[in-house]
Amino acid sequence: MLYSSTQNKNEVVSAAQAIAQGISKDGGLFVPQEFPQYDEAVLKSLLKEDYRGRAKKVFSDFLTDFTEEEIDDCVTKAYTAEKFDGENPAPLAFTSLDGKELNILELWHGPTCAFKDMALQILPHLLTKSLKKTYDGKDAVILVATSGDTGKAALEGFKDVDHTKIIVFYPVNGVSPMQKHQMNTQEGENVKVCAIEGNFDDAQTGVKRIFTTPEIAEKLAENNMLFSSANSINWGRLLPQIVYYISAYCDMVNEGKIAFGDKINVVVPTGNFGNILASYYASLMGLPVNKFICASNSNNVLTDFINTGVYDKNRQFYTTMSPSMDILVSSNLERLLYKLSGNDDKVTCEWMTALKTEGKYEVTDDVKAVIRDKFFGGFCDDAQTQATINKLFSENNYLCDTHTAVAVNVYEQYVEKTGDNTPAVIASTASPYKFSKAVLQAVAPGCELPETEFDMVDKLSKLTGMKVPAPLAGLKNKTARFSDVVKSEEMRDYVLKSLSIE
Repeated sequence: MLYSSTQNKNEVVSAAQAIAQGISKDGGLFVPQEFPQYDEAVLKSLLKEDYRGRAKKVFSDFLTDFTEEEIDDCVTKAYTAEKFDGENPAPLAFTSLDGKELNILELWHGPTCAFKDMALQILPHLLTKSLKKTYDGKDAVILVATSGDTGKAALEGFKDVDHTKIIVFYPVNGVSPMQKHQMNTQEGENVKVCAIEGNFDDAQTGVKRIFTTPEIAEKLAENNMLFSSANSINWGRLLPQIVYYISAYCDMVNEGKIAFGDKINVVVPTGNFGNILASYYASLMGLPVNKFICASNSNNVLTDFINTGVYDKNRQFYTTMSPSMDILVSSNLERLLYKLSGNDDKVTCEWMTALKTEGKYEVTDDVKAVIRDKFFGGFCDDAQTQATINKLFSENNYLCDTHTAVAVNVYEQYVEKTGDNTPAVIASTASPYKFSKAVLQAVAPGCELPETEFDMVDKLSKLTGMKVPAPLAGLKNKTARFSDVVKSEEMRDYVLKSLSIE
């Protein structure tokens, strides 16, 4: 299995190099040249496996330069019952709303209580093995731009991992208080956390610019280092996300929710497009998916794109109660466009260049037609988000976070608009306690809010009877280690100074 750059298909690398390098030198993203095909026999065999067994199968088909023993070691260490609060790291919860059954894929039972753990608990193992295969002796410098959850999950995954250093940038006013406290209290000798003045797109653009500046890469090389990424631009981040959609389908069959071979819909709250792209990739392998429902908040650039074929980031940026989706530049959309254009690197490069220079592009009619056929785009604002949280809790005592509520709301919109009652898997991306203020205001409108974030957590727990996850409860008495704030144009110098490189 080899990988090509979305912006230069002549740049071909192994899986290990794609993971170690993170991003192509031309700024493109690595994509597999082909997708393994899971026919009826393969999918039926996965019904009998647990999550780890399913993960080993998927990894072995994409990471063909890894040995069976290496993959087994990565999976076994990443997905332990201790880390994920149970034997199934990605369990399904079954509830309903307005009489419609909801199959909620809870992806937040890991050590940082967000779906990013599903990938970022295994990425350090994949990366260290990849480095040995491709850049033996070098230290990896992991640069991360985060809108909240990736940062903490990456810090937790990479803390004190040999031959790695990790630097995380987040928008100073663009994450929840709990997310900020999670990052700024992070332990580990090889970690750094810095806020930037700006939004997530500014952080993401800054990181990509640093990655693709030759002089900086040369400075690192002189010091026996190289850059890599823990964002979903890294194939090693995206690949693990394919697993949980395949696993969820198997669990739906095993639970009797669908018959084997039945199609499902997939609903994902999305900003950077990686999570929903993983489900699309799973369908290319043979997973029976009818529709991909892309749920956005008020930053509805993806909704407009799906409906018109025009991607236009020249619009107002909203800071919402679902901050992990406050994104106007969806990096992983590039991978989808490359695939839908027939692996046309030139036209993909043209679109990405237009996005950088003009802030917009329009895809071809052929690509528009496929997107309209396969995808549905919808969005909701903060008021609708809170109303959905309230309704779900009032009707069925099911508590969800603000991002999951966006997905549920858009799913309701989809069913009302289309009448399609195909069973749906809804990706639940974070614990409600990571956004306790918004969730508390939703389930108890008009209540008097406690002063501190952790008092809000306690009040929400008493009110709902839902236990606070241990990783969040344990943060209460932790002191912040990091308080740096820089302008986006100062990120380069911050990185070099953090690495003690002049």
